[in-house]
Amino acid sequence: MSIESVRAFFAEKAPDIAVIESTMSSATVILAAEAYSVEPARIAKTLSLRVGDRVVLIVAAGTSRMDNKKVKAAFGVKPKMLGLEEVAEITGHEVGGVCPFGLKTPLPVYCDVSLKAFDVVVPAAGSTHSAVRITPSRMAELTAAEWVDVCEHKP
Repeated sequence: MSIESVRAFFAEKAPDIAVIESTMSSATVILAAEAYSVEPARIAKTLSLRVGDRVVLIVAAGTSRMDNKKVKAAFGVKPKMLGLEEVAEITGHEVGGVCPFGLKTPLPVYCDVSLKAFDVVVPAAGSTHSAVRITPSRMAELTAAEWVDVCEHKP
């Protein structure tokens, strides 16, 4: 189970961070904000993209939207979203629970600067009913993420 790989990731790399579970679905930004009692922008959504021959993850604030021109400028090619089955197969996480932790396949992780507006963000934790509370800088550190500016930022 994907949530187990996320638990194992934190047990090894950051035992002070606990996976939290909700009886409510957190499969979308709006549902997650409700489930974890935060504003939607604090939900750190993970986008799974193909850029050229690579698959990358971009983690961004919940209310931001990917800007294809910025992504193309940052990566040199137009991004393509992965299909549902491809996401689960490559990341090991189901759509709605995708996160940069406990991945089935090591992938490059990029954190959008939209996350820097918050002291704590709430990314999914491998399932549609789990998450963690983490600072953006700690998330970037734990996942060896590079900071990028690839989204339109909405409050």
